[in-house]
Amino acid sequence: MNTGSKDRDWAAYYAKTGDRPPRDTLVFALDRFDAAPGGTPRLAVDLGAGSGRDVIEMLRRGWRVLAIDAEPDAIDFLKARPDLPPEADLSGMVSRFEDADWPECDLVNSSFALPLCTPAEFERVWRRIETSLRPGGRFAGQLYGDRDSWAGREGITFHTRADIEALLAGFEIERLEEEEDDSVTPRGEAKHWHVFHIVARVRLSDV
Repeated sequence: MNTGSKDRDWAAYYAKTGDRPPRDTLVFALDRFDAAPGGTPRLAVDLGAGSGRDVIEMLRRGWRVLAIDAEPDAIDFLKARPDLPPEADLSGMVSRFEDADWPECDLVNSSFALPLCTPAEFERVWRRIETSLRPGGRFAGQLYGDRDSWAGREGITFHTRADIEALLAGFEIERLEEEEDDSVTPRGEAKHWHVFHIVARVRLSDV
């Protein structure tokens, strides 16, 4: 994750969540890519890689992956995973994604991590995502809605449906699902979730 908090037991969190399957949005996005031209593996950037549940799926499919997370424990945990493919082309970067610089890529994935920055930082990171994606590239991930129970918390960004549609104006929307549910966080805290699940492709006519 990208909170950068030093008072949490991140190692225990990664151990608890690491064996969960990849997010549906990531799988949906990966399934829509054609074979890479010339046989060169495509490049994905994972913002807020956490325990690596998504990274492992991308590597399993032969992608090159740059995993970015503010917590050194996340990168260490990922590189030590027993299910890491033996020929994995994996790079790790310890950085807040608000400060990170990453190369041009085919996919930016950020599962439940991108909202964990301030609104001012979010705008800058979103522009970075847009400019880093190659023609036909995709964004996959989640953004928090304005009816989420965390709405109003300092340092977190929330969006209305209209906000989301404006953000995605330069993309072909392949999947946009709005979910509201009362459940718990991975840490067992009760929460009302208002989440947008997104897969969006750069419009070829706009590049």
